[in-house]
Amino acid sequence: MMRGISREDRMDWLTLDTSPRTLVPGTVPLSPLGWGMWRFRGQDVAAARALVETVLEAGVTLFDTADIYAGPGEPFGAAEALLGRVLGEAPGLRDRMFLATKGGINPGVPYDSSAGYLAAACEASLKRLGVERVDLYQIHRPDLLSHPAAVAATLAGLVEQGKVAAVGVSNHSPAQVRALQAHLPFKLVSTQPEFSALAHGPLFDGVLDQAMELGMAVLAWSPLAGGRIAKPDGAKAQPVTALLDRIAARDGVSRSAAAYAWIMAHPSRPIPLVGTQTPDRVREAADALKVRMTRTEWYGILSTAMGAPLP
Repeated sequence: MMRGISREDRMDWLTLDTSPRTLVPGTVPLSPLGWGMWRFRGQDVAAARALVETVLEAGVTLFDTADIYAGPGEPFGAAEALLGRVLGEAPGLRDRMFLATKGGINPGVPYDSSAGYLAAACEASLKRLGVERVDLYQIHRPDLLSHPAAVAATLAGLVEQGKVAAVGVSNHSPAQVRALQAHLPFKLVSTQPEFSALAHGPLFDGVLDQAMELGMAVLAWSPLAGGRIAKPDGAKAQPVTALLDRIAARDGVSRSAAAYAWIMAHPSRPIPLVGTQTPDRVREAADALKVRMTRTEWYGILSTAMGAPLP
């Protein structure tokens, strides 16, 4: 009697490339997972420092913040300022991280990448963080009223002045990336789209294809779909989380870790930006590196999320 093909015999296992990569010469190599700091808040510097140290101990080196990140009732720049207080107390932590921030959102405007505003925004971020240079400065959202040549000139000036090591974009379409890149004297090194099993637009709108074409790192924000994967609340999310749960149970990890692994399996090597502020969940996120997923399972999750068979 012929035996069936066992799980170990399958040939369609996907391989997660988790090797560190140096995005910018002379900076800390990027970890396969990043820490998104949009929920980094409060006034307890000791607790904030403990959390930063937990993230680093979990093997995460990419710290992604923005000038607009602040908790309810906190002032503009609060997340950067809190991190700056942590680094002021423990300056050695800076040498262990790849520090990225973003600018270009001006509350009430809402987007401003004009030369005066963007240069001032970067200066203000450096002051709040208490550093002379950030490793990566990103345009948070495209300003439709700023010509890409003018934006490029400002960014080039920040690099020339040694305030920014490299430049990336966030929430930009491929066409917007091309327009900005055409006027820059150096390459854009990263793009930051929303990307998760429930927000799969970058697979089809050219964002990930362009990243592979140009060698840009992909920083995936909201990798748990704004909490809809951790706590599914509708007919669209529940079938997807059921598939993730099967993988998670098989590999002895959490659903969140399986969701991160689904993102990381794409050949553009996206880096999920984990947003949790709970130390145990930070450690748990690293379990994504333990997940094994087949090509069939990956496409099954995508098809289920789309609500239709793949063509």
